[in-house]
Amino acid sequence: MPDPGDKPNSAPINPPVFYGAVVALVVVLGGSAIAPEAAGELFAGIQDSIVINGSWYYVLVVAIILVSSFVIAMTRYGEIKLGPDNAEPEYSLVSWFAMLFAAGMGIGLMFFGVAEPVNHFLAPPQGEGGTVDAAREALNLTFFHWGLHAWATYGIVAVILAYFGFRHDLPLTLRSALYPLIGERIYGPLGTVVDIFAILSTTFGVATSLGFGVEQINSGLNFLFDVPKSVGVQLGLVVLTTALATISVVLGLDVGIKRLSEINIVLAVALLLGVLAFGPTVYLLQMFMQNTGGYLADLVGKTFNLYAYEPTDWLGGWTIFYWGWWISWAPFVGLFIARISRGRTLREFVFGALAAPTLFTLLWMTVFGNSAISLILDQGVTDLALAVQQDESVALFKFLENFPASSLLSMLAVLMVFVFFITSADSGAMILNMLSSNGRDDTPIIRRVFWMAMIGASALLLLLAGGLPALQTAAIASALPFSLVILFAIWGFVRALSVDYAKRQTLTFAHIGPSGGPKSTDWKARLGNLLRYPTQRDVQGYVKDTVLPAMREFAGELKNHGLEVRVDLEADGTQATLTVLHGGEIDFQYAVVSRLHRRPDDALVPDENGALPEYHRAEVQLNESCQDYDVMGWSHEHIVHDLLAQYEKHLHFLHVLR
Repeated sequence: MPDPGDKPNSAPINPPVFYGAVVALVVVLGGSAIAPEAAGELFAGIQDSIVINGSWYYVLVVAIILVSSFVIAMTRYGEIKLGPDNAEPEYSLVSWFAMLFAAGMGIGLMFFGVAEPVNHFLAPPQGEGGTVDAAREALNLTFFHWGLHAWATYGIVAVILAYFGFRHDLPLTLRSALYPLIGERIYGPLGTVVDIFAILSTTFGVATSLGFGVEQINSGLNFLFDVPKSVGVQLGLVVLTTALATISVVLGLDVGIKRLSEINIVLAVALLLGVLAFGPTVYLLQMFMQNTGGYLADLVGKTFNLYAYEPTDWLGGWTIFYWGWWISWAPFVGLFIARISRGRTLREFVFGALAAPTLFTLLWMTVFGNSAISLILDQGVTDLALAVQQDESVALFKFLENFPASSLLSMLAVLMVFVFFITSADSGAMILNMLSSNGRDDTPIIRRVFWMAMIGASALLLLLAGGLPALQTAAIASALPFSLVILFAIWGFVRALSVDYAKRQTLTFAHIGPSGGPKSTDWKARLGNLLRYPTQRDVQGYVKDTVLPAMREFAGELKNHGLEVRVDLEADGTQATLTVLHGGEIDFQYAVVSRLHRRPDDALVPDENGALPEYHRAEVQLNESCQDYDVMGWSHEHIVHDLLAQYEKHLHFLHVLR
């Protein structure tokens, strides 16, 4: 992995990506707006060709993604962290889940929670519709489309980007997924093209979802308050959503997106519990258990079912469409999930990003889908079936009409759709900003506002011109080239994990003794050192006066043996780093870093207010992993011996890789 200090691109803007993406967006959006029918025919032809000739490939790609996710989580690699070994999660489990769920598919559940199960019930891929067997299969198919495969597609992209971004300090952009395969060339034209592609895909996905989503909001307002369903109303909703999302973007991730996501997950649970309580509660809980069992039992068979013996257009209109949609959204959602996942282990990430949202999704689809089917099948509410067939955007509100306090539930649903769209839009703007800024999100506010405006303008333009269906089809078709990127990235990721694990193993190699700590020091001196709590200035002085000379002496001896060595001191004096360059092999890096900690015991000299004071440690860090031991007070000779011991382990690590 590269040395962080050698990153060619860490500026707050990447001009080739930023300007290249803007030009490409203007061309594609302009073409879709000026000639929506021609654009629609072009992209539809591409999609039809993919469905006819490439269905098997999409099925294979998604299967590989799902299997790879579980292999990574359940093998020895699952212990590796997304970040340094001492990194801790930035967000609580609740906040983390709320944000990844809101960005991933929260709005989709609102739109399809009733519509998809009812559609499959009325028109299944095989057999007669409107029967008990069709009802059972409808939920099985809905689970299949919205379950593990969808979240694995998002998750595999997220975990790859988080691993290289946080553990190896590469830019948190899509190009970094290809580092194990093309190395430093990710900073060249190929990396630029990959990031521009990710910007296009993200903008298309968010803009089309924003455009189509306002149709559901408009339907809800029409249902509740007789607000007319018109393009003018929908344009106003786009402007309002964009304005509110811009405020959220300006407030930042922790204040804007995080808070909105937490609010919406509370609203989602409230709506779910409301329908569960007012509906056939026991029946729905039974259905949830049976649906989940049926889904898991048929998982392998459905994953590879291409209806080859009984060809049907249903496959292309549903399963392949969804696989393309999840893949096309993976650059956006994956990068966003990566951004909020620092400090989690691979195992925790995979199970958290797959199991938790999948279980919630399955429960949601059961409560809304089975309730809707029960109304049609058992209670004869045929107008709900007609509403779903005529206009899916009104399906949720026609469904809620059959419950007590229907107006309250419908208003809650409209509010949820609105907030979900705001979180999708502002998280999309944040990702576009990061992709065009070398993975940084500490850029000027005006640039984040620019990308939010670009999303809103795209949705407005295409609503006016009628080009949203064409752009949606283009987004689905874009999944084909990106699927190749994912496959190569998985391959490179597994290679990088094997290297990482080998390195972890060599750090505990039995034939090499422990690091050269101050074992010969007088015990009273050692005790005094333990009970001394240095300030940052103390550590800075120690790094400058003891660590730096020891590193330079060790570096000089290595240079005498023909090795290329560099010793660096941070400008603020809080970190000294020795780097041994090994050409095409993995470099050795040993750093002593000043880190702030709380004192370990309340009884040890509390301050005048009774609070536990803080102190600084001079901790050793090797490449991406902090070793969690303090060298403050060690002599020049001890530091040299520790350098030697760790370098010996590194050479053994390189030997193991042969």
